[in-house]
Amino acid sequence: MKRNVILIGLLGLLAILFTAPALAAEGSAEAGGAGGNWYVYLSYFAMAIATSVCAISQSKAISAACDSVSRNPGAADSIRFFLILGLVLIESLALYTLLIIFAK
Repeated sequence: MKRNVILIGLLGLLAILFTAPALAAEGSAEAGGAGGNWYVYLSYFAMAIATSVCAISQSKAISAACDSVSRNPGAADSIRFFLILGLVLIESLALYTLLIIFAK
């Protein structure tokens, strides 16, 4: 598992390093004549990934909170607070991605 995380991180870093010079070049989209709106499709893809990660994370958080409350009903108030706080922080990922899409 740790090896996969390191591999994915290195691949992401390589993708950033190889695409940064191409994105920094002035007039590259005008010179090519095609692919001027690639960032629109990329932003849609980023929103889809952020939404799916949020859905998976929220379902795991709610499941863990339900298990915790069923094991210790006396701590339900404290668990509820941290559940809501966690859900807010998880949902902020999708909202930040949406903000970045519309800010462009």
